Amino acid sequence: MARKMSKDEWQSFLSEGTRTGKLSTVRADGSPHIAPVWFLLDGDDLVFNTGADTVKGRNIARDGRVTLCVDDDRPPFSFAIVEGRAETSDELPEVRAWATRIAARYMGKERAEEYGARNGVPGELLVRVRIDKVVAVADLAD
Repeated sequence: MARKMSKDEWQSFLSEGTRTGKLSTVRADGSPHIAPVWFLLDGDDLVFNTGADTVKGRNIARDGRVTLCVDDDRPPFSFAIVEGRAETSDELPEVRAWATRIAARYMGKERAEEYGARNGVPGELLVRVRIDKVVAVADLAD
């Protein structure tokens, strides 16, 4: 039977494996934009990298409201939806450090430095989402 996840459960769910998040931002005309992102939790915040000139980067600079959905598409199915406000930093040491940590999750520790160097360059941003609301449900098909 479907059930709400506790805070510990949804934080573990978001941090498990290499699930990507589907990030929704608000375009200037009010329409939604969605894109996959690699991410990590940092305490009660969610962090990811993006280019300043990407659609999501421009949207976040203009309107920091974001929603991120992460799901497990295997039975019995689960998901977590995180809403919050995003802030950006273009401080290269910080951008590169987080790009390396994020890469370790998705590409493995042996390739983390390579991807950190690739993604921690001028024009890239560190995005930190201050989480305001979470809806997380486990075992939808049980």
